[in-house]
Amino acid sequence: VARLRRDLEDIQGRYNTSRDLSDESTNEVGRLALARQSLTEEMQRLLANSQEPENIAIGGIPVDSEYIIFVIDTSGSMFNSPAWDKMLGVIQDTLNVYPEVKGIQVMNDMGDYMFDSTRADWIPDTPDRRRLIISTLRNWNPYSNSSPVEGVTRAISDFYSPDKKISIYVLGDDFQPGGSISEVLQNIDRINLEDENGNRLVRIHGIGFPTLFNNVPERFRQSAYRYTTLMRELTQRNGGTFVALADTR
Repeated sequence: VARLRRDLEDIQGRYNTSRDLSDESTNEVGRLALARQSLTEEMQRLLANSQEPENIAIGGIPVDSEYIIFVIDTSGSMFNSPAWDKMLGVIQDTLNVYPEVKGIQVMNDMGDYMFDSTRADWIPDTPDRRRLIISTLRNWNPYSNSSPVEGVTRAISDFYSPDKKISIYVLGDDFQPGGSISEVLQNIDRINLEDENGNRLVRIHGIGFPTLFNNVPERFRQSAYRYTTLMRELTQRNGGTFVALADTR
């Protein structure tokens, strides 16, 4: 039932996205509408008879962690677009939601640390350090291969600890072809272990920026679809939430 519910939500999300994007073709909208209607009567019966789980996060991100790590896509499509300013605002808003944590860390999607002196160590949470993070981010542009895999893997490998509540925030816009989504998920499953209650001890949240949906050919959007697919599944498996932004304003 849970898997069918996820399928239904995914189809609904894709349908709504295509309906809202003015440059999507009528045929694409039609195909998604048909897919949305393709649930069998048995699937609908199961969904109708199932109960909603309690305390589910819808449109929000749990903020119960004591340590937070930002993994940021520093590729050209992010850094050289209005998405970068939007990303700075998202990080500032996220920090504001956590008035005080025990540690912060920032790295790019390649796993390169913003502050090399803090490699594999936590940045103390102070107002000055928060201001330094935001100011440094404005011009921070290390090489990126447009894939969040390396950054997420390093964040978990360097900081995973069963006695710490950690959240990883992945901010990006695409996942370039070449990597297997299923392999990524399996690798993260192996290193982000579960506790005795079956919960992953590192939460993974995702923020998607729509940089590749404005005035670009359809072929360039495939990497954005891959990012969305990866982050939806990755966050769901790892106790997090994926939020896709509608614009970069």
